[in-house]
This record gives sequence, structure tokens and C-alpha cells, in this order.
Amino acid sequence: MSEQITCDICIIGAGSAGLSVAAGAAQMGAQTILIEANRMGGDCLNTGCVPSKSLLAAAKAANTVSRATRFGVHGGEPRVDFAAVNAYVHDVIASIAPHDSVERFVGLGCTVIQARARFIDERTIEAGGKIIRARRFVLATGSRAAIPDIPGIEDVPYFTNESIFENSVLPNHLLIVGAGPIGCEMAQAHRRLGAKVTLLDIGPILPKDDPDAVAVVRETLAEEGVDILENTTIARVENGNHGVALVIETEAGEKRLDGSHLLLAAGRKPNIENLGLEAAGVRFSGKGVEVDARLRTTNKRIFAAGDVIGGLQFTHMANYHAGIIIRNALFRLPAKSEPSPFPWVTYTDPELAQVGLNEEQARDHYGDGAQVLRAEFRDNDRARAEGTTRGFLKVVTTKRGRVLGATMVGQKAGELIAPWTLAISQGLKIGAIANLIAPYPTLSEISKRAAGSYYTPTLFSPRTRKLVRFLGLFG
Repeated sequence: MSEQITCDICIIGAGSAGLSVAAGAAQMGAQTILIEANRMGGDCLNTGCVPSKSLLAAAKAANTVSRATRFGVHGGEPRVDFAAVNAYVHDVIASIAPHDSVERFVGLGCTVIQARARFIDERTIEAGGKIIRARRFVLATGSRAAIPDIPGIEDVPYFTNESIFENSVLPNHLLIVGAGPIGCEMAQAHRRLGAKVTLLDIGPILPKDDPDAVAVVRETLAEEGVDILENTTIARVENGNHGVALVIETEAGEKRLDGSHLLLAAGRKPNIENLGLEAAGVRFSGKGVEVDARLRTTNKRIFAAGDVIGGLQFTHMANYHAGIIIRNALFRLPAKSEPSPFPWVTYTDPELAQVGLNEEQARDHYGDGAQVLRAEFRDNDRARAEGTTRGFLKVVTTKRGRVLGATMVGQKAGELIAPWTLAISQGLKIGAIANLIAPYPTLSEISKRAAGSYYTPTLFSPRTRKLVRFLGLFG
């Protein structure tokens, strides 16, 4: 007989969303079961955010050494030990892993089951030989790399984000299919660490971002030696003389690109297979699990969060979902996942950050009522001191100064986007940023400069000059 367990809430998946729900629920006194078939921490810790940013940090260090001569510091070209770089990446993962570990969550009061879970009816799960009935369930099974339908792909070796960080040998020539954030980040990282890199996409790079900001990233990648092929159709993939080859279509006919390794970064797909969702009465499609504004599935006892529901697939989105679910599942509050300004960052160097509407979206929605403010990093004294003058901040507002969105490309853009997220979420007007006292010299002054430019036409207008001269008549 299988062991039968009952609980208040049962979470399937120990990635960002699942861990956040489990930690909150257990500490609030709910009987909590957490089920994970693979590694605790999910994609973010093991194959996503943490390893990718660690690899980028190593690549930035190599780039800093190679460009040190501009400061009068002569160190020569860096010698990259790629195996040591890979060890550093895994050391970072290991340093964070205890926070996501089985031991920590057991200590918080969770029952952790390391097995695959499957619904057997609308209120029951089977996992690891145990039968679990819960008042509420949470699907937080995440997503995985989508494998593009390229002829021959099943016959060649390739990396995805799930395997690229296990590679300890520097690729001689890395071919990357997919020029979204993952593709662009990995292209720059590997190029800076010494690999030849070709980046291909069926469309433009970073298609969801502001074209002006993307142009800065594109220019940087090209200058650093990444071969970028946009709007490119891949006819087939095959084993090559030195590893793998892509055959692409050009106006002159087919062209063969030989590489040593292949990385597929062409999107994600939700993990919805073999969960027994049909038995649970949960509606889903290839895009993910269907949820309402309260993140309830078609079975109102079952919630879903994170990548498995599609949409914006970020760790901070998963954490946001977790808060919505806790309020609904534990406190019976009708909390909704409201459309709100949601920031995202592509961690190339320079970084590209976005929150709210970009310029094109603002003009489509508000027409001539949208106003664009802009400030350049080249006009920021801290950026000049550090030699990081490439990039800009673009802010869109209404005519009356309500902040609609911000796009930033430049040094530490991911850190500098935060005040604009606050401004949009709180409905602040541009004056809130313009009147901010920013320490000098800091990169954060770029936000104050952009905000202040909203008032420039009025402050330095003929009318203002006349007023100043008039007031001067009175002593």
C-alpha cells in the first residue's frame, strides 16, 4: 500500500516560483509538501541566471585586462584557463545552493519529496510511492530549451542552457542559434574568453527590445568579433569536419558554416508533460498552463506560477507569482496578477534594461501625446572617468509628465532601472526623479539628467527670460 499524506498545500517544482511559495507557506504555518524530481533551485540556480552571470563576470574580467592599456596599465592579453572559469561558475552555484537545499526547506517545516509527481485525480498526486491529498496545489514545473525544427538536428551534438555550463573546454568556434538574451549573452561571454563565435537568428537580435538600444548592443558585439547573421534561414545542420556545420540560405545559394560546437538558444517551452493534467482537469496548450488573473487553473484548487504559464519568463516574475498565490491559497484573498511595469535586463556589456513602454509602444498608444526624454552616458562624468561612455537612457512620458517607460543601455543599466520601475508602479510624475539629489559623481545622475530635460523647453524659453528680466526691475 502506498503511504497516504494530507497537507494544506503541495507544490510541484523546486525552482524560483515553487521555492518561494514553499518557504512562505511553511513559515506561515501551513502544512507544506514540496516535490522536485531533479535539482533543487531549478533552472535559475543550476542552468540559468546564476551560471550565466558567473560566466559573464569571468568574461568581463578578461575584457578588462585586455583593454587596460587605455588607462595606462599594461598587462598584455589575458591568458584564459577555461577549465578554471568553469570551476568558478560551479563554485558560485555551490555557494548559493544551500539556500535552496532540501535541508533548508526541511528546516523551514516542509516535507520534501524528491520524485516525479503525477495527478491521479482532481485532488490527488502520486509521487515517489506516496499518495498526496492537499487543499491546494501549485504547479511550478518551469520550462526548458525549445529545440528548433532544423533538418538534421537530431543527428548532431549540441548544447542548450542545460548543458553549456558543464562544458570545461573552450570551443574553437561556437555556433549559436537564437539571438535573444541568452544567445547574445553567451556569444559575448565566449568571445571574450577566446572563442570564435557566430550568432544566427531567423529575425533580428533582441527583437523585443527598443531598436535604438539594440543597435548599441549589436555594435558592441560586432566590434568584439562576434559574427552576427540576422534574418537568416538555416536549411539544415550536419556533422562537420571540425564538429558541426550549419547550412544557411543566402541570395547566392546555400552557404556552409563550420564550427566546433553548437548552442541552441531559440526559445523555451513549458514543462507540462507526464503530470496527469488531464486527470486533474487542468487545461493547457503548447504555450503552457492556462490560468486566470488569480493564477488559478481550470481546477480552482490548483494554481500555476512561473515559466509553466508562459508569458515573461524571469525569476523575479516567478517570485511575484508566488506572492499572488500565497495570498489566494492561504489567506483566501482575491489577489490578482495585475498588468504592471515589469523590468527586464539583458546582461550583455553594455547591459540593456527595459521597464514599462518603450518609445515605439508609447507612440502607438499615445500618439503625439508621448514625449521622449534622453540622456547619454557620454555626458555622465562617472562614465567618462571609468571609460564606459557607450549607451543612453530614454524615458517616455505623457505631455503632463507621467512616466510611461524607460529604456537604458549602458554600464550597470540593470541596477539603474530601479527608480524608473518605482516611478511607473507608483504613478509618479517626472518631477519626482528630476528633484532627486543624486550623489556626484555617479552613474545614477543620468536619470536625473533625463528627467530634468523635461523642463528644459519651459525653463529656457523666451517667456522665462522675459520674466527674469521683469523681476530684475524690482531690485
